[in-house]
Amino acid sequence: MFRNITPVVQNLLLINIVLFLVSAFVLPQLNEWFALYYIGSQYFKPFQFLTYMFMHADFWHLFSNMFGLLIFGPLLEQFLGPKKLLTLWMICGVGSGVLYSGYNIYRVNQLESKVETFVNNPDPEVFNRIVLDNRGFFQRSVFDFVDEYSRNPGDPAKINQAKQTLNAIIDIQSNIPMVGASGALFGILIAFAMLFPNTQLFLLFPPMPVKAKYLVLFYGLYTIYNVLVNNPLDNVAHFAHLSGLIIGGALVYKWKKDRNSFY
Repeated sequence: MFRNITPVVQNLLLINIVLFLVSAFVLPQLNEWFALYYIGSQYFKPFQFLTYMFMHADFWHLFSNMFGLLIFGPLLEQFLGPKKLLTLWMICGVGSGVLYSGYNIYRVNQLESKVETFVNNPDPEVFNRIVLDNRGFFQRSVFDFVDEYSRNPGDPAKINQAKQTLNAIIDIQSNIPMVGASGALFGILIAFAMLFPNTQLFLLFPPMPVKAKYLVLFYGLYTIYNVLVNNPLDNVAHFAHLSGLIIGGALVYKWKKDRNSFY
């Protein structure tokens, strides 16, 4: 398998691995510079739509994305050619970042609207719902305060502390960076499933063969489920994964229709 690594796949692997090592051991500031931030954040820069996809949170994040590229990328590159594989990777990666940013704008605006509702009419129930919806950001002390505020809803000091807490939620939500090549990888997955739907893949967990089209269908449904559930304790950007599937599927569909440019 490793002897058959194609040029684009090899170069993408090297770039991602080198940048991970540099950011981990030489220049940790790269993580802050190159990650993709919310457009309204003070840390946002337009070039992050490109650079975020070459950064990874930790070794296992890097390993899972690069392993997927190594498994599915070479055959796709042999079939599509280097130019189209690189186009697929880059468009899915950048496109996922753009769509996720739009989704993030919606989420932050929704949060700001809820906080504004509370500020205009302080209500412990509204405060409690907002905190629960964002409980992944807080320590136990915040939930102790929720109980205290519920017992003293008219206390000006408690109301002021509640407002400060909600403003902190907005600040945290607005400055959570996204990194990783998962959006690009999901574009590779959907392309593989569309071009080689009946290829048998042998899973490690559980140890069983499954056709590519069923594997990607499962990933797609699982991703949609996670987007809809929106678990506040889950720090995976599932919407970016879904965006990669959609963009990759649309791109391959276009290529398949235009046979003159497909081969």
